[in-house]
Amino acid sequence: MTKSDRPRRQKVTLQHVADAANVSKATASLALNNSTRISAPTRQRVLNAVKSLGYVYNQRAASLRTQRSYTIGLIIKDLSNPFNAELTSGAESQLADHDYSLVLATTDDDLGKQTRMIQTMLQRDVDGLILAPTASTPTSDLQRLTDYCPLVLLTPYHAGLGVDCVGMDDENGTARALEHLIQQGHRRIAFVGGFDTDLTRQRRVRSYRHSLRRHDIALDPALCIAGPVSRRGGYDAMRALLRMPAPPTAAYCYSDVIAFGVMLGLRAAGLEAGKDLALIGFDDVPEAALWHPSLTTVSNDPRGLGLNAAQLMLRRIAEPDLPLKRIITPSRLIERDTTAALTPRRCLKR
Repeated sequence: MTKSDRPRRQKVTLQHVADAANVSKATASLALNNSTRISAPTRQRVLNAVKSLGYVYNQRAASLRTQRSYTIGLIIKDLSNPFNAELTSGAESQLADHDYSLVLATTDDDLGKQTRMIQTMLQRDVDGLILAPTASTPTSDLQRLTDYCPLVLLTPYHAGLGVDCVGMDDENGTARALEHLIQQGHRRIAFVGGFDTDLTRQRRVRSYRHSLRRHDIALDPALCIAGPVSRRGGYDAMRALLRMPAPPTAAYCYSDVIAFGVMLGLRAAGLEAGKDLALIGFDDVPEAALWHPSLTTVSNDPRGLGLNAAQLMLRRIAEPDLPLKRIITPSRLIERDTTAALTPRRCLKR
């Protein structure tokens, strides 16, 4: 028998899937496109039929029919910060559960690069954008972006902007951290990391200053050190603090990754967080519990932030006219070894 004489295997079609699931072809199509009009049991029957028949769903053809690409763009500042890695993982997991793919880009907090990345995403016909905007992004630019696709922001700080957003409880999280340190007897408390133009840092610094005032603690501007959100940034800041005539006895860091750098800076000087300096981070990335000593930090569930952002995006795609939604993740203080002792620390030595 020649190759041309062999019987061809019948191609499995969407109609075969519909028949096996005992639904109409239209219902099968809606189920595979995650339509909210289809109940969970019906969708599962269709998926079971797809699996048993070996049906291969042609996503490209479906996209042409529905005018959707089934891709969502996620634009963040960088991936070196484990907070962003956790956030990305949460968003990707939620989108994958609804058969959407994630397209990732980073901006390094550069407005020009962000503009290029947005253009690239739009050229790829993404169905929506989840964006952590750079500090210099004009609100008007963000509003115009909604003319092209649904937009979810990873910051709630653009007043008057009509988009869905998720964010962290910066003020209360900072207040909890400062209250914990002050109750332990600390009066010289540094604020470490983040750039002055960053809106998140501005809110946390404002809460930091308010907490000091509430306890009649004089603010020393030299203790508030701006810098990169990186281990190197924390390391360099700690080395600068150690050179002060009156170093701090405690430090609150813009992020966990900065706190890790602070711990390395202390170690290079023969000192240790939790013994020579009380230390609190912000984010509660998985690495925080694994460091030695383990890091006390403000938890805001970065993976949950990504998951919530993806949920808002899917909600907006499914029902474009729904009211805007703003989700702020509650913060809580996770006490670990870097603030274990309840007595005031001795002053750091040069």
